[in-house]
This record gives sequence, structure tokens and C-alpha cells, in this order.
Amino acid sequence: MPASIKKETVTDMTEGVIWKRLVFFALPLFIGNIFQQLYNTVDSVVVGNFVGADALGAVTSTIPIVMTLIGLFIGLTMGASVVISQYFGAKDAENLRKSTHTAVVSAVILSIMIAAVGYYSTAWLLRMMNTPESVMREGVIYLEIFSLGLPGLMLYNMGSAILRAVGDSKRPLYFLILSSILNIILDLVFVIYFKSGVAGVAYATIIAQFISGLMIFWILFHSHESHSLSFKEMKIDFKILRKIIAFGMPAGFQMAVTAFSNVFVQAYINAYGAASTAGWGIYARVDAFVILPIQSMAMAITTFVGQNAGARKPERIKKGLRDCMLISIGVSLVIVAIIYIGAPFIVGLFNREAAVLYYGVLFLRLNSIFDPFNVTNQIQAGALRGVGDAKTPMMIMLFSFVILRQIYLFIISKITSSIYFIAIGYPVGWIVCSTLMIIHVKRSGWEKQIAKLD
Repeated sequence: MPASIKKETVTDMTEGVIWKRLVFFALPLFIGNIFQQLYNTVDSVVVGNFVGADALGAVTSTIPIVMTLIGLFIGLTMGASVVISQYFGAKDAENLRKSTHTAVVSAVILSIMIAAVGYYSTAWLLRMMNTPESVMREGVIYLEIFSLGLPGLMLYNMGSAILRAVGDSKRPLYFLILSSILNIILDLVFVIYFKSGVAGVAYATIIAQFISGLMIFWILFHSHESHSLSFKEMKIDFKILRKIIAFGMPAGFQMAVTAFSNVFVQAYINAYGAASTAGWGIYARVDAFVILPIQSMAMAITTFVGQNAGARKPERIKKGLRDCMLISIGVSLVIVAIIYIGAPFIVGLFNREAAVLYYGVLFLRLNSIFDPFNVTNQIQAGALRGVGDAKTPMMIMLFSFVILRQIYLFIISKITSSIYFIAIGYPVGWIVCSTLMIIHVKRSGWEKQIAKLD
């Protein structure tokens, strides 16, 4: 067992030029997130072009359900990443090992439970969204198969979270690229050669997800560094598990509840017909890519803050947060311009039916101009989680993304039948959340929390 923190493939973010540490750490995360998004996006492109608009709606309409299912698990990975990064920054090898093994055992148990819930609740959740009948049958098929593959996706996410926490964002990227390419190949083979429709793209996705999970765990079990895994040490340290839950589950709960509330947002969109469902699904797929640079910087700032909190360096944290915000805002503005101009071409990649094109372009252009507000949401929340304050971002986001958004949609749907006002339900929440997050960070006195870390 390693007796001290080794640095063969890790990154110590408590030293060095801050913006370089953030950018070079976030870049592999960004590329990796692109490939991870390719899983479901390629599914959508393939079925939209080779099967039809209803099949496209079936695949894309499941997004809120999938995010609901994995929300709590994402919280577990966030909490594990914060705890591990803090022990790494404090050079505490013993607790670093305990935290990695606790995270893995917990991940296995939770992933199996979530997969079972997803499989048996699929039809009920789709009906709750007022899914059009032409989409319903294939939506159930896709989501049931996808649920069975969730353990593979979740194990990859936990393994990559462990590596990110110690500054290794490159190796998860390599494995993700390989599995994403495999997913593309399998999608085309199952749909074009075997004519298996939405079931084929679902099987392609879960096969690729399991392979990526196995690859990253092979690395963790064969590593000689302090965060490596050993079957003999596979047990839960309940003191560390409580810390992981305290740091991560508020974020996971917020994501799960927000995603579940988006089931009702989808219901408002579905009321305008199958073309609107498909168009909104395309918007959701594209927006998942648009937000990736910001999410990558948010993950980078969480690791950065976690390590520097462990090293007791509050001033470095302040400088890192400032640099991260400036970089993220600049990148976001460039992406918004590209999306707005290229919306017709982008939507056409998925499907070229006139009604689908109309709705897809409308949703993309209308919502993309508000995306810079997500910079504040994501970056400030990531920094707060790095110092262990996960509850405040949860409360702010739940209020903005769930309570306020649902109130807005309910009222606006009674006042007007215009889909324009329904479509900006997301941005309304983003703007309010950004405002509240800025106020909290300035007034919270988060620096005092660093002294309380053990």
C-alpha cells in the first residue's frame, strides 16, 4: 500500500499559474464531456435520419427521465470528488485510500438500485410527461434498455471522479473517446444493418458504457498510486461516507428534483404535438453540448478549490474563482454566437422535416442567448462545493429551477398559448439563480469554512 501521495499522473493545483492549471485541467474534461454527450446525441442523429421523427422524439423525450434517475448518483460522485481532492490537497494518504474505496462500494450499490427503479418506472414516467402516443411505444423500449446499462455509466463516472479529484483528467478522456467511437459504430450497425430501430441504439449505448466503466476500473486496480483500488480494502468507512453524502447529496438531490420537474416542462412542450417534442429534444441535445465548457470549468474549480481548501489557501481560491469566471464568460459568448447563426444547419443534422426544423431552430435561438447566465450558476456552485458548502447551491437551484420555474410555466400557460413564453421557462430560472448565487458568495464568508475542515 502506498504510504504517501504519489504524483505520477496527478496534478497538484495548490501550486503554479492558476489560469493554466484550470484550463489545462478543464480541457480534457471538456473533450471527454463532448464524447460522453455523443452517446445519446449519436442515438438521436441515427434514429432521426434512418428511422423517423417519431423515433427521434422517443429517444430525445427521455432526457428528463434519465437525468432524474442519475441525479442522485451524480451527487455521490461530486461528494466523493470533493472529499478525495481535500485529502489529496492535505497530503493525507490514509484517508485518501479510505475515501476512494468507500466511494466505489457505495457506487456499486446505488447504481444497481437506480437501474432497477428506472426499468420498472419507465412507462409511468413517460405517461406523466403526456408523451404523444406515436412516440410512447418506442420511448418505453429505449428507456427500459437504457436503464439496464446505467451501472456501466455510473461506474465510469465514479472512476473518473476519483481520477479528477487527484488532478488526472486525461486518462478518463482516452477511454471515453474509445467507447464513444465504439458507440457510433454499433449504432450504425444495429440500425442500418440489423434494422433494430430505437432498441438498437439503446443496446449500442449500454455496451459502450460498460466497456468505458471496465477500462477505467482496470486503471484504478492496476495503479501504484495512493488512490489505487484493492479488493482487500473494498469496504465502506461510514465516517467518510457521511462526508461524501454531506458534500455531494445536496447537489445530487437538486439535480434529481430539477430533472424530475423538467418532466413537467416536457409535458408543456409535448402539448404542441410530436414535432414540438422532437424539436425540443434536439434543443436539449444541442444545449447539453453548449453547456459543456462551463460544466468542465465548474468541475475544474471544484477540484481546484477542494485541493486549496485542504492546503488552507483561501487567497488562491479567490484568484482561481475570478480567473475561472472570466474565462467561462468569454467562451460562453463565443458559443452563443455560433449556435444562433448555425441553428438551422444544426437542427437539420437530426431531422429535416419542416415542422421539426421550425421548432428546433426556435428553441435553440430563443434559449441560447440566455446561456451566459449559466456561467455564474455553474462556476459559483462548483466553488462552494469545493469548500464543502453543498446545501446553499442546492437550495438556490431548487428554488430557481423547480419552484419558480413551475410557478412561471403554470401562470404563463393560463395567460397565453404562445410556445415562445413556454420555451423561456428555463432562462427565467437561470437568471434568478445567477442573481441569488452572486449575492450568497459575496455574503457567505466561505473562507471561514476552510478552517473547519478535518
